[in-house]
Amino acid sequence: MKSFFLLLFLGGLLLFSGIGAYLLWSDMAGVEISLHGMIALIGGLILTFLVGGGLMALVFISSRSGHDQRVADGDGVHPRHRSERDTR
Repeated sequence: MKSFFLLLFLGGLLLFSGIGAYLLWSDMAGVEISLHGMIALIGGLILTFLVGGGLMALVFISSRSGHDQRVADGDGVHPRHRSERDTR
């Protein structure tokens, strides 16, 4: 039931932001974007999604492989980099 409300909230947020983007876009009636500008806009959007997806994939892989837990436990820290407090 909790996930239903979360999906409902996120769907409403997506709908609200989509309507807002449409209204802002339609208010720019005097502004024209050339073909090169549209290509740059679409290319930037695609590149942004690719970078975001790649970074999320790296975080997921790092979490699954156990590297994050080893660092959190202090097992992966070189002895020279540990403080005096940790060696006692």
